[in-house]
Amino acid sequence: MRGGSWAILSCALLAACATPARRGSGTDAPPLLTWSEQIAVREAWLQKRHGLLLDMMRRHGVGMWIVVNEEFHDDPLTQFVAPPRPYAGNRDIFVFIDAGAEGLKRVALTGYAEAVLTRFFELPAEGRTPREVLGELDARYHPKTIALGIGGKRGVTRSLTRESYSFLVEALGAEAEARFVSAAPLIEEYLDTRLPEEWETYHGLVQLTDAVVREALSTSVITPGKTTVGDVRRWLFDRLWALGVSTWFQPDVRVQRKGQAASSSRGFLAPATEDVVIQRGDLLHVDFGITYMGLNTDWQKMAYVPREGEADVPAGLKKALANTNALQDALMLRASRPGRSSADVYEQTMAEMKEKGIEAMVYSHPLGNQGHALGASIDFRSASRKEEPKLLREGSYIAIELNAATVVPEWDGQKVYVMQEDPAYLTAEGWKFFVPRQEAFYLVGSGVFTTRGAEMH
Repeated sequence: MRGGSWAILSCALLAACATPARRGSGTDAPPLLTWSEQIAVREAWLQKRHGLLLDMMRRHGVGMWIVVNEEFHDDPLTQFVAPPRPYAGNRDIFVFIDAGAEGLKRVALTGYAEAVLTRFFELPAEGRTPREVLGELDARYHPKTIALGIGGKRGVTRSLTRESYSFLVEALGAEAEARFVSAAPLIEEYLDTRLPEEWETYHGLVQLTDAVVREALSTSVITPGKTTVGDVRRWLFDRLWALGVSTWFQPDVRVQRKGQAASSSRGFLAPATEDVVIQRGDLLHVDFGITYMGLNTDWQKMAYVPREGEADVPAGLKKALANTNALQDALMLRASRPGRSSADVYEQTMAEMKEKGIEAMVYSHPLGNQGHALGASIDFRSASRKEEPKLLREGSYIAIELNAATVVPEWDGQKVYVMQEDPAYLTAEGWKFFVPRQEAFYLVGSGVFTTRGAEMH
């Protein structure tokens, strides 16, 4: 970031961009770069990333890698293999070639001339058609494999359209088509490799996510007995707009309430409908993420709304959160190490939970250039071999997403789910959080203390 560090935005700055109803509430958050500044930083990252690509291509046996971007149908890889700018040339093609002793050859075939591309790619002479250039590149280097966005299990690895595939066959010929292979393994390593230069920006993005959710789960936004789940969701959308960032999924709010049966969806606690009014005694959960600088966060935190006369969280709920913290410790500190299988990590974690008598679920997934990114997921799918187990890669980012279910005496033995999700990065000693985890519920007001200091813990 500019100046090498993230500063804290003043309350006055955020009040200026807040909605009138929330003016003056303030959110402690890092300042964001202008669009042009973002492009400059991301282009510096791109130079570093291109410097890693040749070794990756050779590890995966890729002689040529072609990414095709179509106007009105952007390829999800484009902003990570080319300068992150708009492309509107009908069909823009980015070619990477293992040129042997010449190293990595990079060629861009675009509908419009773009001067900035010359920093990253060779551009053909004016008047040369993409068909001609592609044919000449194949004839000159004759790569053993030509990797394309086909055959993968994820959208970012199977993004090549039928029409662009047909165009490449026409340009390169049937003989070349026999050398077409899926670029999925290469794409996964490329996107799952985090740059050291990205760390500070991502750390600030996690801080911003934390600040927004803390405000959402406070009396700055919630008035018990009046505010609905829909109100909180709309506030989160509006805060994203005010901050000049976006999100990659719709924010969710879950409400658990004494005496109320928990509804489920796809095996998990279901989000509350937007008409649910938040009441005293409710346990709230927010699932939220931010997209910025080609990076994404994923964040889940919980808050308690004290009843009248209640100054603290019931002991049973505190125990429930402590069980989830114990689950985090098992996965992050004891089970995870670079090079270990995601399935082995899952199985060791769940074995420890069984030994401790904690009912647990783990569904952690990679983070980075996508919210549900490529890489090693630590979850029941990899452990059951429904998805191939993968080795943990040092430096990768992950969403430590999980929950523990605990019987709460103060709720007449009702089972309560404490869900947490935190971005983390892998070191030789295991996963480390970007910001400290939640070890106490946020309090939304109090039946005894009503000052802001008592609300925010």
